Formats: sequence, C-alpha cells, structure tokens
Amino acid sequence: MASGNVRGALLQLAAMGLYATHDVVIKSLGATYPALQILFFASLLSFPLVSIVLMRDPQPGTLRPNNMGWVILRTACAVVAGMAGFYAFSNLPLTQVYAILFTTPLLITILSIPLLGERVGLHRWAAVVVGLSGVLIVLRPGGQDLQLGHAAAMAGAVASALAAIIIRKLGRRERPMVLMMWPMLGNFFATGAALTINYQPMELQHLAMTGIIAGLGLIAGFLVILAYRAGEAAIVAPMQYSQILWATGYGWFLFGEALDLPTIAGASVIIGSGIYIVWREGRGGVSANRPATTTRLRAEVVTAPKSTILQRLWIPRR
Repeated sequence: MASGNVRGALLQLAAMGLYATHDVVIKSLGATYPALQILFFASLLSFPLVSIVLMRDPQPGTLRPNNMGWVILRTACAVVAGMAGFYAFSNLPLTQVYAILFTTPLLITILSIPLLGERVGLHRWAAVVVGLSGVLIVLRPGGQDLQLGHAAAMAGAVASALAAIIIRKLGRRERPMVLMMWPMLGNFFATGAALTINYQPMELQHLAMTGIIAGLGLIAGFLVILAYRAGEAAIVAPMQYSQILWATGYGWFLFGEALDLPTIAGASVIIGSGIYIVWREGRGGVSANRPATTTRLRAEVVTAPKSTILQRLWIPRR
C-alpha cells in the first residue's frame, strides 16, 4: 500500500498543478474581460468534453431529479461558487484566493452537523476555530483594503462546501448525469444572461484560452480520481494544499505578486487546521461520512466538476 500512497500523492500533486494552471489562465483573461464572460465561454466549450463523459452513464433515465429541492440547491451553490471563484481569481492575488478557499474543509465540518448528522468532537471544533482565525490573519481587517474579491472568495468556499455536503447527503439516490448537467446548465444560463449587461468581444486566441480552462479542469478531475483510487484518502487529500506553492510561483513569476507575511501566517494556520481535520476523519470511528477527506479545496465550477461525480460516471466498479 505504501507504493500506492506514493503514486496517489504524486497524481494528486500533478492534478493540483493543473488546477493552479487552470486558475492562472482565468486570472490572465480576467485582466481584460469580465469574469462572468470568461466563465460563460469556458462553460460553453466544456460541453463537448463533458458530453463524452456523460455518454458513459450506464443508468437510463431523464434529467428530472429524484430529489428536486436538493438538486436545485446544489445547482445554485455551483453557480455561486463558479461565479465567485472566477471573480476572485480575476481580481485578487492567487495566494490570497487559495488561502480563503482552503477554509472549505472547515466549513464542511460545520455544515456536516445539521445536514449529515455528524457528531463533531472538541478536537475538530478547536481545529475549525483556529482555522477560521487564520482567515482573519490573511484578510487583516484594517491592515488592508478589503475588496469585493475577498467576499467572492469566501462565498465560493461556503457554496462549494455546501455543494460537497449535498453530494454526500444524496449518496447514490441521484443519477450522476443529473448532478453534473444541472450545475452546467445553471452556470451556462446565468452567465449567458450576464453577457447582456457587460460583454466585450474576444480575440480568437483568448477564446481558445477559455477552451484550455475547460480542458485543464476536466483532466485534473480525472487525475484526482486516479489519485484516490491509488492511495488512502488521508494521504492523498493533504496534497491539495500544494496549490499554495503553485500560486506563489505563478504569482511571483507571471503577475509580480509579492507573498506577504500575514498571508503566509494565515495560510499556514488554515492549512494546519485542514490537515488535522483530514487526519481526524481518517481515523476509524471518528467520522461516519468523512465529507472533508474526499472533497477538493476549491470552488466547484463547470470546468472543474466534482471528482466524485466523474468517478461514478467514468470509473467502472470493481
């Protein structure tokens, strides 16, 4: 199993590198175009790629959900997470966006209590409190001008956490095609409507870059699937925090972003708390559902769908 854990960790590291590159392309285009316009075209160009995946769905049926209320709520969360995530990456330093999105496991731990009936002990509660204090260190209210991008990143983390909880709550009571297509259509129509308010004609090479966003998100999703199949979740999941290293390198080299001490300190606190929660969930008998262990630490968007849904569609059962 040791070799499997190494392979899983390496696959996860590669996936996080692709996700970080996915976000760099978003940020590059965000300097010229509205964030929602970028999301619209990335969503549009995702349809052919995702259609190939959806063709493998072995379950017959329509797109009508069995659990209409929960699917609508998850779709709304995915739309908010996508819009907020693209806006945050377009307007904030990469490291700050990642530091805020890293609160996702902490928020999942909180939401798992009312929605999954989880019993969270003193240790995990302490990790949540400490981790959320790390957000204040990153944001340092009064020490920097808080922007709409900071609120967007936090909204993306909350929406993504709630979407992950809903996936766990629904289990296999809903077809993967429904869970994948509804957020795709929701993002497509919501961002398409936004184009009527603010649209800027795109050059051909920039339009092609939105296709790169779609491709990178889907490829990274499959690497995450392979990583979790190769190694233990408690080993694979913490590798997601390597995104902060990619963000630091990309931010310095491509955008001239300096990494300040409060961001380093706050991100370290958040990451430490998240790893502790993952470790606690990985212990037998501590968590019945383990929603934080299997989630991705980023806002869910149509160009980077939940790997758990992709797994149910693409990877055959053994």
